[in-house]
Amino acid sequence: MNKVPFVTKEKVEEIVTKFPTPFHIYDEKGIRENAKAVKEAFAWNPGFKEYFAVKANPNPCLIKILNEYGCGCDCSSMAELTLSKAMGITGSDIMFSSNDTPAEEYAYAAKLGAIINLDDITHIDFVENILGKLPETMSCRFNPGGIFQMSNGIMDNPGDSKYGFTTEQMFEGYRILKEKGVKNFGIHAFLASNTVTNEYYPMLAKQLFELAVKLEKETGADIKFINLSGGVGIPYRPEQKKNDILMIGEGVRKVYEEILVPAGMGDIAIYTEMGRFMMGPYGQLVTKAIHEKHTHKEYIGVDACAVNLMRPAMYGAYHHITVLGKEEAPCDYMYDVTGSLCENNDKFAIDRMLPKIEKGDYLVIHDTGAHGYAMGYNYNGKLKSAELLLKEDGSVELIRRAERLSDYFATLDCLPVYQEFEF
Repeated sequence: MNKVPFVTKEKVEEIVTKFPTPFHIYDEKGIRENAKAVKEAFAWNPGFKEYFAVKANPNPCLIKILNEYGCGCDCSSMAELTLSKAMGITGSDIMFSSNDTPAEEYAYAAKLGAIINLDDITHIDFVENILGKLPETMSCRFNPGGIFQMSNGIMDNPGDSKYGFTTEQMFEGYRILKEKGVKNFGIHAFLASNTVTNEYYPMLAKQLFELAVKLEKETGADIKFINLSGGVGIPYRPEQKKNDILMIGEGVRKVYEEILVPAGMGDIAIYTEMGRFMMGPYGQLVTKAIHEKHTHKEYIGVDACAVNLMRPAMYGAYHHITVLGKEEAPCDYMYDVTGSLCENNDKFAIDRMLPKIEKGDYLVIHDTGAHGYAMGYNYNGKLKSAELLLKEDGSVELIRRAERLSDYFATLDCLPVYQEFEF
C-alpha cells in the first residue's frame, strides 16, 4: 500500500505559524470512518462492544470521538480509570484489565462499576479481601501457553507471557468464583500482537469459543461475553497489506455459528479492545530537519526524538517517513534520521532511502496514533510535544498543549520556587 500523509506541506506550513514542530496530529475523518467500519463488522452480534485500549492513546478528545460510536474504555491503571470517569464513561462501559494490580486500583474499578478482568487465580481472594464481596460479573484472562501459530508462521509466544490463567486454572477459577457468588462470566485472551492478517481473530475466537463451551458445561458458569482483546494490527510498512475488518468480523461470525450456536450459547456478546487498529494509522508525528551530519554515515537530525516516539528506539520498530513536498522525488539518498537524546538508539530510521533532505524540510513519521505520544517520557529533560486534531472541516484544534519547563520541574519540592527563563 502507498503511505500518503493526511497533511500536506502547505497545511503544515500553516500549522507551524501557531504550533511549532514537533507535534502529533490526528485525522478526525479517518478515526470516524474506521470506528464505523468496526461497528459494522460486528453488527451481527447484538451485544458487541469495542473497549478502546486507553493505554494506546489516552487523549480524551480522541476517546470521545470513539465513544460516539459506542466504544467503551479498556483501562489498566488508576489514571486511565480516572480519565474514563472524567469523560462520563463508567460502569460496564469500562473493562479493567490489569496485572500486578495494587489494591486501591481494584477498589476504584469496583466503585466505578467496571468489569474486572482478573489476570491471575490468586487475585480472586485478593479482590474479595479488598471488596468484601466479589462483583456479580467478572472475567478471567486466559493464557494457553505454548506458541501461537497461523498459516503464515509463528505469531507470538504466549508461553513466555506474564499474563493470564493456565487452562487448568480457568476451570478451577470459574468454580471458585461461582462458589463465591459471581453470576456472570467473561473470557478474555491476548495471544499475539500487531497481526497483519485476517486470520487472527477467527482463530483466536475458535479457541476461546471451544473453551467457553467446556467451561460452561463443566463448571456451570453462565458465560455472558468473550473478549477477543487486541492484536489486530496495522501495516507499518508500505509493502504490507492492511487488515480487512469486515472480513475479520465475518470470520468470527462463522466460527460463532459453528461452535457457540449449536451449544445453545448463541446469546454471548463479543467484545474487542483494539488500540492500535482503532487509532494507529490516524496519527502522525510531524518534525523538522534542523541539522545534517556527514561522518561515517549520512545523518539528518530532526527536532523530535525518542521522547516523542520511542517505538523505533525501544523495539527497532519501523515507521514510514515522508518528506513533505518531495513525495514524488526519487529516494536515492541513504540516511539515519536521528533525534537529540544522548543515546545512540535515538533514531527514527537507520539506512533509510529517502529523497535528498534539506535543513528546514518537514518530515511526517507515519502511524503514531497508538503507542506514540502515550509512551513518551522525559529523559534528558526533553519535553513532550503538543497533540493536534485535524478536523473534518480542515481546521486544526489543539487537544493537548506541549509541555513547558515549569511542568518538568513542578514535582521537585526540594527546589526553590522555579521561575521559567525567558529566551
